[in-house]
Amino acid sequence: MPNDSRLLTRAISFASALALVIGIIVAALLALPYQWNWKPAWEYRRLFLAGWLGTLGIAGVALPLSCVIGLVLALARRSAFLPLRYFSRGYVEVTRGAPLLVQIFLYFYGFANVLHVQSRYIVGVFILAAFSGAYISEIVRAGIEGVGKSQLETARAIGLTTRQTYRHVIFPQAIRQILPALAGQFVSLVKDSSLLSVIAVIELTKAATDVNSYTLKPFESYLPLALGYLVITLPISLWTQSLEQRAKFDT
Repeated sequence: MPNDSRLLTRAISFASALALVIGIIVAALLALPYQWNWKPAWEYRRLFLAGWLGTLGIAGVALPLSCVIGLVLALARRSAFLPLRYFSRGYVEVTRGAPLLVQIFLYFYGFANVLHVQSRYIVGVFILAAFSGAYISEIVRAGIEGVGKSQLETARAIGLTTRQTYRHVIFPQAIRQILPALAGQFVSLVKDSSLLSVIAVIELTKAATDVNSYTLKPFESYLPLALGYLVITLPISLWTQSLEQRAKFDT
């Protein structure tokens, strides 16, 4: 099938599936014994927009930072220097074992005050990146260790340095294995940003909560919240899927 026809078929199929899902959701909502009134929530549209932009900005900075932290931790776990290896392992286990809400309070009211960092947004971005970086490090480590030892021995035999081995042998193969898991972690990071509302960071969840308290209209307040997150997370998912297709090769 020509590429144009294939793209058209996929677009029609996607639109049909999306329309079906939206139709089911709308039918379920309309069946509820609830008096719909969007006018009060519409009056706070600027608050929704400010919250959505806040979430977008936080996620836009935290995502690449978490990737850097995750990559550094994954390489540290494979280091021959034992203190560095054990530090990385301990950090990952503690971070993954403790609830994010507890870590937000600890970082913001503990470490940030000691370091005299007053910006809630800077602290919030660092908290999300540090938390997600622990999960990403395990994803990256699993991808690296999934490369066969025979290939590493072959790389050493032909004289490749450690840096060249990672660049030309390990990472090209590991990336195609870790992309699906990374996509899920990126989406989780965006949704985890909602917990930053506990330290008064203006993001989408806090905006929706404020609108609900002003209007007493929960559905009109939280449906835009769901739509706002979907607008952010869906492109991330589609982007990682396109990267998966590019990274595929026959083995």
